Amino acid sequence: MSEIPAKATESEDPSDGARADEAGDVARAVPGDTADAATDHASDDTADHASDGAAKATADHTADDDRDYADAAAPGPDVDRTGETGEMGEAGELPGDAMWQSSPPGSIYDYIKAASFSIGADGLVDQWSLRAEQIFGIPAERAVGLDPIEAFVPADRRESGQRKMAEILDGREWTGLVPFRTPAAEDAGEGSEDSGGREGLAEVYVMPTTTEHGERAAVCIVVDVRTLRTIETDLAASQAIFGQSPFGFLLIDTDLQVRRANQRFASIFGGTVDDHRGKGVHDYLPHAEAERVTAVLRRVLETGDSITDMHVTGQVPGSDERRHWSINLYRVHSGSGRPIGIAWLGTDITSRRAAAREAAAARRNLALLNEAGARIGNSLDLETTARELLDVVVPGFCDLATVDLYQGLLAGDETPPGLADGSAELRRVAFASAVSDAPFAGGPAPVAVGAVHHFPFNSPCADALRTARPQHIPADDGGLIQSTLAVPMVAHDTVVGLAQFSRTKGSEPFGERDRALAVELAARAAVCIDNARLYRREHERALILQRSLLPPGDPEASGLDIACRYLPGNAATEVGGDWFDVIELPGHRTALVVGDVMGRGLRAAVAMGELRTAVRTLALLDLEPAEVLSALDEIARGLGTPGGVQQATRTARQPRDADLSEVYLATCVYAVYDSVTRRCTFANAGHLPPVLVEPGETALMLDVPPGMPLGVGGEPFEEVEVELPEGALLALYTDGLVESRDHPLDEGLQAFVGALTDPSRPLEDVCDHVLNTLDTHHGEDDIALLMARVQGLPAESVGDWTLPREPRSVGRAREYTRAQLVAWDLEPLVDTTELLVSELVTNALRYGEGEIRLRLLLDRTLVCEVWDAGLVQPRRRRARDTDEGGRGLQLVGLLSAGWGSRRTPRGKTVWFELPLPDGETGLTDPAEALLSLF
Repeated sequence: MSEIPAKATESEDPSDGARADEAGDVARAVPGDTADAATDHASDDTADHASDGAAKATADHTADDDRDYADAAAPGPDVDRTGETGEMGEAGELPGDAMWQSSPPGSIYDYIKAASFSIGADGLVDQWSLRAEQIFGIPAERAVGLDPIEAFVPADRRESGQRKMAEILDGREWTGLVPFRTPAAEDAGEGSEDSGGREGLAEVYVMPTTTEHGERAAVCIVVDVRTLRTIETDLAASQAIFGQSPFGFLLIDTDLQVRRANQRFASIFGGTVDDHRGKGVHDYLPHAEAERVTAVLRRVLETGDSITDMHVTGQVPGSDERRHWSINLYRVHSGSGRPIGIAWLGTDITSRRAAAREAAAARRNLALLNEAGARIGNSLDLETTARELLDVVVPGFCDLATVDLYQGLLAGDETPPGLADGSAELRRVAFASAVSDAPFAGGPAPVAVGAVHHFPFNSPCADALRTARPQHIPADDGGLIQSTLAVPMVAHDTVVGLAQFSRTKGSEPFGERDRALAVELAARAAVCIDNARLYRREHERALILQRSLLPPGDPEASGLDIACRYLPGNAATEVGGDWFDVIELPGHRTALVVGDVMGRGLRAAVAMGELRTAVRTLALLDLEPAEVLSALDEIARGLGTPGGVQQATRTARQPRDADLSEVYLATCVYAVYDSVTRRCTFANAGHLPPVLVEPGETALMLDVPPGMPLGVGGEPFEEVEVELPEGALLALYTDGLVESRDHPLDEGLQAFVGALTDPSRPLEDVCDHVLNTLDTHHGEDDIALLMARVQGLPAESVGDWTLPREPRSVGRAREYTRAQLVAWDLEPLVDTTELLVSELVTNALRYGEGEIRLRLLLDRTLVCEVWDAGLVQPRRRRARDTDEGGRGLQLVGLLSAGWGSRRTPRGKTVWFELPLPDGETGLTDPAEALLSLF
C-alpha cells in the first residue's frame, strides 16, 4: 500500500511502528475525550489488545454485523478507557463488561464509524464488513477477491503499496494515512487508472494475523478522516453556541440533573459553571413550579416533543423580586439516536411581562373609552345619559360612582348658577355600585337619586367644581372606600356637574393614568349631557325641522355623479320650503327631485317635509313621472283641508270663502334617469326648467312643459324624454339661485347658464363656482342646487336576452344567468340568482303574455329584470301548508334584497336585487329560506 510516511514494525513489538505525530493527528481530529482514545490507539497496550481483538474478530465476526467489528477492535478489560466518553471519564472506572456495552452517553464509535476488512494470504480481500461498504461504496460481493492496492490506491502509489503489502504479509504491522479512490461500477475489479469514483483519505491500522491453516494474513481497521474533521467542526460550533449564547443554556441528563450549564446561566443564579452540575429544578424554582417543570421535562424525555415558550416563575438568589422566564426544551440524542438528555434554553422575560401588563392596562383603558363612545349619548335624555356613563365605569373602572348635575341646567337655565364657589344646588341623577348596599363614603349619609343637595364650600367636591380640575377625596378610616376621584363634567368650557368614582378596599388605588381616564370619560359624558340639555330646550322646534331635513351627506346614484348644495335662508326670513332629493329606483334607475313650497315659516317647512315624504313613497311605487306629479297634486290639495284629499275633491267645486293661508302650493320637477339607456324622462309642475350641458356644447334650458303648480289641480302633466350623452351635465335648482329683488328671473337664468362654462371640472367645484359667480343675495330665499353628470352603465355590465314562450326558456334563462355571472366573477351569487330567475321566468310563462325578456344589470348591486307583455301585476300571497305552489314570490322576497314590479309601455317588468358578495349586506342562505317557507 502507499505510504504517507508511517513507521512499520515487527509484529513482536507493534507499537514501534506507530508514529506519535500520526496519533496526534487522530487526536486532533477527534474532539474532547475522543482525543485520549486516539492517543491510546498508538500506545503499546492498545496495539497488543487490538491485535488480540483483531484475531478474535477474524475468527468470529460476520460481514453483516459492524458492531462486532467495533467490539473486536476495542481495548481489553485491563485497558483504562477513561476519556472515551464524558461520563466514563467522570466515573473513573468501569464495570468488567463495560467494553461490550454502549454506556451512556454512548460509545465514541457511535460518531467515528470504524470499518474493518481482512486480507488473505494471497494479498486479496477475503472478508468485507458493512461499514467498509459505506466508506468505500463497494458491496461485499464485489470487494471480496479484489487486490486492495490495485482497487483503491492511486496509480502513482501502487508500487510502494505493493511493497508495503508484502511486508505486512511477512508479519509486520503498519499504521498511517492513506489516500484512496473508489473504482467505478463497471471496472471495479480491474483497478484501471481511468476508473471513475470518489477520492478520500483514510487512517488505516493493519495488523498481521494467521489463518486457520497457519498462513500469514492481515486485518485492517479503517477510519474515514473526513468524519473526524466533521466531528471537530461540529464540536467547535456546539461549544461556540453553548458558551457564547446570551441565553441561559443547560444540558439536563436523563436523571433530570444538570449535566452542563453555560456562563450566562451561572451569572444569573450565582457561582461558577461547575457549581451547577448535578443540581435539579427544585434547586432553582419554588416547589409547585418545580413539580410542574419536572413533569414537563419527563414528558419531553419520554415523547421527544419539544416545548416552546413555556413560562416559568421564580426568584434568583439574593433577591426577592419575582422573575419570569421563557423556556424552550427539546430532547438531545447521541450519534446512534439514543436520547441522552434535554437541552434547556431560557430567556428572562420579566421586563417584557411588565411591558405587557402596561400595554394590557392601556388596551383596557382604550377599550373602556371605545365602549364609552359607543354606549354614552345614545339617548338625548339627561338621566339616561348619566346612567349610561355609570354603566360603562362600574365595575370595569371603579366599584361605586355617582353623577350630580346642576339643578339650574335641569330647569332649562342658559348659564349654570353658582360656578364661582361650587356650592350651588345639584341633583343626583344617577348612582351605581358593584357592592351590595354599600354607602358611597365612609362618614356622610348617601344622597338618594333625585335628591337636591350641595357640597360644603371647603369640600374637595366644591373645589373640583370651582377649578374644573379633578380632586382626590381621602377615605375615612374604617370605611369601605379606599380611594375616590371627584371629576368635574366640563362641556364647551362649562361645568355641568360632577362625577365621583370610588374604589373599595382590596382594589388597586387610583393612579395618574386612572385620573386621566376619568377626566376623559367625564368629558365625553358631559358633552352628551349638554347636548341632551340643548335638545330638551329646543325639542319642539327640532321635532318640526327634523322632518324636513334634506338627504344627509352626498347622494349616490347608479350611472350618475351627484353634487348638491342647500343654503337655507337667514333667521330674518324664517324657514323656507325648498328641497331636493335623489331616489334610487329599481333597474339602476334614479329619480331626481327639486321642489319649492310657496311661503315661509314652520308651516312651509312642515308642508315641504310632507311633500318630500310623499315623493319618496310614490317613487317606491315605480310610477311614471307624470303620475307621480298627479298624485302629489292631490296630496298638496289635501294639506290645507281638514278632511284630507277626499274632502278637498268633494268641496273643490262648491263656492266657499277660501282662506289663502290654508292653501299649499308648490313647484316641482321630477326626472327619472335610466343608466342603461342614458334616457331621462322629465315632468314639471310649474318649476324652472332643467339646464343641460353636453360635452363641447354650451348650456341650454330643456323645453319641458311647466304645467300647473302642485295644489292647483285640474290639469294633467306632460312628460318629455331626452337622451343624455355620456359626460353630459344636468342641473336642477330653485328660484332662490336665479331670482332676487335686484335681479329679475330672466337675468338670473342667463347668468346661471353662462356660469356653466366648464362642465368637465369636478362637480363639487362646479357647484362652488356657480354659487360664487351668481349674485344670489343669499338670505332672501332658500337655495337648492342639484347637479348630476351622466355616466351610463357600460355595455359589458348589461346582459340582455329574449326568450320564446316555451318551457325550455326556463332552462335557457338559467344557462344565460350562470354564464353571465361567471363572466362577472360573481360565482357566489350563481345559485341564488339561478333560482330566482327560474321563478320569475316560470311566472312569466304561466301568467304573462308575449315574448319574455331577461336582463341582468351589474353596478353597485346586481339587478335582474324579467319583461313580458302581460298587464297583470304579480301579487305576493302566503301559501297554506297544504298548497303545492304559490311560494315562488315568497322565495324571491326571502332571498333577495328587494323585489317588485312596474308597468311598461308594452306590459310589465318584474325585478329583484341582490347585494354583491363584497357589499355590506350578507347573502341569505337558500336552504334556510326554503325551510322558513314551511
